[in-house]
Amino acid sequence: MQLTTLDYSIIGGFFLLVIGIGLWAGRTAGKSSKHYFLSNRDMPWWLLGVSMVATTFSADTPNLVTDIIRKNGVAGNWVWWAFLLTGMLTVFVYARLWRRSSVLTDLEFYEIRYSGRAATFLRAFRAIYLGVFFNVVIMAGVMLAGMKIAGILLGWSAETTLIVLSAIILAFSTIGGFKGVVVTDFVQFGLSMLGMILAAIYLIDLPEVGGLTALVNHELVVDYTSFFPDFDNRETLITLFIIPIAVQWWNVWYPGAEPGGGGYIAQRMLSAKDENHAVKATLLFNAAHYALRPWPWILIALASLIVFPQVSDIAKAFPDLDTTLLGDDLAFPAMLSFLPAGLLGLVIASLLAALMSTISTHLNWGASYIVNDFYKRFIKPDASEARLVNVGRLSTVILMLLAAFLAPYLDSAKEAFDLLLKIGAGTGLIFILRWFWWRINAWSEISAMVFPLLVIIYFKTVGTHGLKEYEQLLVMIALTTAVWVTVTLLTRPTSTEKLESFFALVRPHEVGWGPISKKLNLDTRIGANFPSELLMMALGCLMVYALLFFTGSLLYGAYINALICLAVAILSGGFLWRMNRT
Repeated sequence: MQLTTLDYSIIGGFFLLVIGIGLWAGRTAGKSSKHYFLSNRDMPWWLLGVSMVATTFSADTPNLVTDIIRKNGVAGNWVWWAFLLTGMLTVFVYARLWRRSSVLTDLEFYEIRYSGRAATFLRAFRAIYLGVFFNVVIMAGVMLAGMKIAGILLGWSAETTLIVLSAIILAFSTIGGFKGVVVTDFVQFGLSMLGMILAAIYLIDLPEVGGLTALVNHELVVDYTSFFPDFDNRETLITLFIIPIAVQWWNVWYPGAEPGGGGYIAQRMLSAKDENHAVKATLLFNAAHYALRPWPWILIALASLIVFPQVSDIAKAFPDLDTTLLGDDLAFPAMLSFLPAGLLGLVIASLLAALMSTISTHLNWGASYIVNDFYKRFIKPDASEARLVNVGRLSTVILMLLAAFLAPYLDSAKEAFDLLLKIGAGTGLIFILRWFWWRINAWSEISAMVFPLLVIIYFKTVGTHGLKEYEQLLVMIALTTAVWVTVTLLTRPTSTEKLESFFALVRPHEVGWGPISKKLNLDTRIGANFPSELLMMALGCLMVYALLFFTGSLLYGAYINALICLAVAILSGGFLWRMNRT
């Protein structure tokens, strides 16, 4: 495929814009580690909310959604739609708590919540475990998507793609720090959405597809359009809907959808101007993430079922493509190959924007762990702010190189997604309860972090004993939960002094803090009470799901269903707005 001068001009203009933003932000990013990693805690909610959405709008996400739909239909998206529940829990219960903690990273939480050497070890270990290992796996999955897209649309080899993308991302990420990342996210998200919407409009009008009505009624597509799995198919129902909605959202840790908040979502809440900005930012993120973004990808994925019904059809259309990259997820970039000059350049720029947004966030987030929670805490506590910023920039380079090295060894974004779900199985409940149950200690988290890895090793070496994928996940969750609860009850509690200082700083609800709250004469009734927060969480979920299905019903031509969904969204949103004001 040959790009035109217009395409190259659009892509080049985009690069100049983001580099310019990075240089502008770099004027203040180097002042201190707080500036470099949190922009001095002065970010507004709308900028942070869009930044969260942009970060989770990665170049590999459309590939993942396409892979899911081609295998399990639109209903397959419940494997990530279910995480809206934990997202809304973060909005109305945990956002204020995180902002009150005033930590620089969410790992610093460990030493204000727990005591002893176990807390110190936990902070150090997770700085490397999450900041390096998890981060590199996630970024490698994103880079893999970039390799596939560049292979289809630009004809680049995997090596060329890795070298070019790594160089461009590093040139931007190391300069601007967190502020550069967030401001660029805002521009990148607008470009990404524009590119995807225009691409979807063009591709569903291809002669092979025949327009929106023909698409949703096509014999190859009609069985893939349902919002919910077939309730008569027990295994599909359990795998695609019951497990995600009943268990996965609250008991599985996944970056961007951590129960109780964490990672780069916590980083943005911690950088907000105040608690209200933290709440509004996470609410905007969840609404846009689940209700606004998915439909252009869904339409393109459905159209690919007509144009490329089988993976073999993709291989025939692109005979020079590396066969190791072939898979259902490749149908997304394959569809983009039909785009005309100008629009193709815009879409490539939008995908690059999505990729750069995700990678730059993970680089800055991972570097913050390495600098604040490992280097400054354990290697050089008296390091100057200039040195900390320089170590952060060096860490950014190392993380990028590791991700580029790992990317060719992954098969698909779905593979990375499933691996991370398994590693985090059974840990989510701790992240929810550690704010509400004083008895949880550092050993609880250590045991929950290590045990899933042991189970994965067992399954890989000994065998799964015929257990299906969802059954393996349930076994891991049950065993991990039993282990960490047992460890909690058998180990020494966090010191009373540490618990009292944490309670006084964060002022969580008194649920589960009886022995501690009775000793302190503090007013913890700030904002809504706990039952009201749970009700607002439910209303928020209802509103966003209704908006998601309103858009889908409108696109499907089911106008009565669309009106019902819109009415539900307006009513739940109205109640939510009123409750949040009182």
